Amino acid sequence: MNEKILKLFIEKGFLLDREMLDFLSELSDESIAGEIIDKIAIVSQQKLITKNLVNQNIDKIKPILYELDSEKKKLVEKFFVNVSISVEVKRETQIQEDDVVVSFEDSKPDGHQNSVKVLSSPVIAAQKLVVKDFVKHFRNRFNSLKNILQLRPELEGLTSIDKISGNNNNFSIIGIVNSKSITKNKNMLLEVEDLTGKIRVLINQNKDEIFEKASEILEDDIIGFKCAGTRDFLFVNDFFYPDSFLGEKNRTDEEVYALFVSDFHIGSGNFLEKNFNKFINWLNGEGCNQKQKDVLKKIRYMFVVGDSIDGVGIYPGQEKDLVIKDIKEQYVKLAEFYKRIPNYISIIQCAGQHDAVRVAEPQPPIGEDFGEPLHTINNLYLVSNPSLVEIAGKEDKKGVKVLMYHGASMHHVINEVGELRLSNAHSTPAKVVQHLLLRRHLAPCHGATVYIPNKDEDPMVINEVPDVITTGDLHRTDIEKYNGTLIISNSCWQSITAFEEKVGNQPDPCKVPILNLQTGAIKILDFSDVEEIEESEKEGIKSGEGCKIDGEEVVLENG
Repeated sequence: MNEKILKLFIEKGFLLDREMLDFLSELSDESIAGEIIDKIAIVSQQKLITKNLVNQNIDKIKPILYELDSEKKKLVEKFFVNVSISVEVKRETQIQEDDVVVSFEDSKPDGHQNSVKVLSSPVIAAQKLVVKDFVKHFRNRFNSLKNILQLRPELEGLTSIDKISGNNNNFSIIGIVNSKSITKNKNMLLEVEDLTGKIRVLINQNKDEIFEKASEILEDDIIGFKCAGTRDFLFVNDFFYPDSFLGEKNRTDEEVYALFVSDFHIGSGNFLEKNFNKFINWLNGEGCNQKQKDVLKKIRYMFVVGDSIDGVGIYPGQEKDLVIKDIKEQYVKLAEFYKRIPNYISIIQCAGQHDAVRVAEPQPPIGEDFGEPLHTINNLYLVSNPSLVEIAGKEDKKGVKVLMYHGASMHHVINEVGELRLSNAHSTPAKVVQHLLLRRHLAPCHGATVYIPNKDEDPMVINEVPDVITTGDLHRTDIEKYNGTLIISNSCWQSITAFEEKVGNQPDPCKVPILNLQTGAIKILDFSDVEEIEESEKEGIKSGEGCKIDGEEVVLENG
């Protein structure tokens, strides 16, 4: 078993000392061993996994490991004993049987116990990459989305490309789009591929509705086609994306709130520190009326969706725009703000392109190498970009599932989809997110982002449809609903930069969406006016089923 375990972790890019290797070999289950190491690696950001490393990081590792099911948890307890580590749970942390439920006793205003469960926070170790790694990556993506598509009842007579023969009518194929062009007769011609072969498919311009829909097809899209034709040429009668559909919405029994923010850009000369201080003070009840104080007691979660600092060396000449030129000092400043946030609010933060992690997605959590002060904050959860997090769950009830993605791919999608490009979708980012949900992928095009291929699965595939998807990067607040999923695109805390001015992007800073996890209603807090922040509410809006734009419900509220 030692040899198998050793081979497994060499492939993952990790090294183990003898004590760790002996323990993991005792588990007799490679998948459990792999899961344990992945959890440790998320926290430690180290490639060499040793007893001492676990000892040093035990307070951070322990809650993550206890997310495992009861059988795996027993093995984890055995692990703690084998390396002589106490399993005494800290006073302020309560671990329940099946999920990790973290409750902070200090300043707790009511009986609610915070629950933060990290369902997915992918970490891919640095490794040498060759062409076959990208091939495996795209095969995994294809198979994942094919499994979703083949459940669609519209795709009748589903077959693979190599089994097409003769002149057939009314059958379906699932393929990835290799290329897209317009013929001299103004029809659309696609080259489509599955794991068995390639074929040309044509979408006739005379089929107005289908042809218009096809204008949004991107290279590398994985699509189900209803066809007729031969092995040489297929004619498309209709086509379908994997798409996202949320059936039952998860809600909390109690009235609990979550906040959504991103793009602080701390360290930048454009960072709106006065406004951000106003926000932090508001969280502590300063300058609030009684109605707002009643809400403050029920705010339990805050999502920070990347670019918490401005970074260093992100673009040429950035140093002249910085007031804090040391990236570690930028995180020191961020930690100072976080420590002023009431500790009954759980903060969940992923990285962005400006943070001190690799640019390639999935981006790992911010590590101790640059963000050490963050790792001392008990109510802060550092996760990967993207990550799927479940909040406010209970032993007998699922919580609200939130998908976090900073949003690097959105610029490419806007440029490639005519509807988005012509409507200046940089100002309406939620419409871009709808296209990601439609394709069930956060970065659907090769070349849209820098990424690390994964031979096991594509971590950018949206396997599980979330209750909420939240993004940053485009610096504008935008709210939409799409097939049951609430889209929250976040504002920034930075005034317009020279680059944004050059490309015509107009940020909408200092807005904070606040979501009622019981009803789904959402409001937007406005901290853009430092001098006076007054409360206002749109007339004619009822409380209840979420935030609605274009006929759906929305309540705007200044902080």
